[in-house]
Amino acid sequence: MKASHWIGSLVLIGAVAGTGFGLAAWKKADIEESMAEAAMMPEQMEAVIVRPAREVEHRRTTTAVGTVLALRSVTLKNELAGTVERVELTPGKVIDAGTELVALDVSVEEAELKAQQAQAALAEATLRRVESLVSSSATSKKDLDQAKAEHDVALAQMERTKAMIARKIIRAPFRARIGLSDVHPGQYLVEGTELTTLQGVDEAAHVDFTVTQNVAAGLREGDIVEVVGLNKDAPVQATIVALDARIDRATRNAHIRAKVADASKIPSPGASVQVRVPVGETRKVVAIPVSALRRGPEGDHVFTVAPDKEGKPRASMRLVKSGAVLGDEVIVESGLAAGDPVASSGSFKLREGVLVADAGNAPKQGQ
Repeated sequence: MKASHWIGSLVLIGAVAGTGFGLAAWKKADIEESMAEAAMMPEQMEAVIVRPAREVEHRRTTTAVGTVLALRSVTLKNELAGTVERVELTPGKVIDAGTELVALDVSVEEAELKAQQAQAALAEATLRRVESLVSSSATSKKDLDQAKAEHDVALAQMERTKAMIARKIIRAPFRARIGLSDVHPGQYLVEGTELTTLQGVDEAAHVDFTVTQNVAAGLREGDIVEVVGLNKDAPVQATIVALDARIDRATRNAHIRAKVADASKIPSPGASVQVRVPVGETRKVVAIPVSALRRGPEGDHVFTVAPDKEGKPRASMRLVKSGAVLGDEVIVESGLAAGDPVASSGSFKLREGVLVADAGNAPKQGQ
């Protein structure tokens, strides 16, 4: 019984071992077959658009906060006290130069003017009689001088009253848009009451901003700055027209004024805008499409494309130092040279050493 038991065990062990060796051989053959099939399959390739980094001229900028100003702007006040008789101050209305805006009661001045006109007529008649008497030697030259003086005084009083009446009628000094107002007929206005504001209606506008004294030292009249207006993606160019003659003692900043040729592209007067101010000299830098720049734990990087030993184009990650964004391009301060081929579109699919196909150079259908 014992011998037969051992023989059975040996047979079982042999069967298990044979089965294991058979499975191992089958697995090895399967792996070798898979490797052979994989070797026969083409290498995975990622399609991207490749563009060479290009050299551009660039001047560094700093950002300042500016205020939009109309070319002409006034706060309207009355010079003389009086009661309002007529008002034409519709907020937002555009009026021409010389338009009557506020008229104060001038009934007293008009009555005085009539009396002065009568006095002037009497003085003129007296002067004519004295002149005729002098010519016939019936009166002295002294009486003639006195008559002339009285006539001149009467005329001067008339002109003074006319000027007082004119000063009680407030007119627009230029073509402008009326601001908010709270003036009504019958209201008594003391001298110097604020009536409204007038913002000139012009094609152009000013933008005032401040920069540090170091930045101001490099600016000149005629330099171009960029104003971020209504369309934030399309800054508006403005020309520096004036630089303050002194630096503010408290802030050590300089006040600068720039002119925007098209006021419709920036906010209304009084609004705050961003101003991009050039700093330093223009220099040559490398620019790439914004879509080519990748960001990761290791820092900013791009994927360049270069042939390997077999001439196949492969991706290679390269660390770069990025700078300012210029529209749809970004400045690369270091890490790239002009002409280096960079994956500009589809770079998110790339990894180190992957085979690359330039979709931008792929032949079109029918060619």
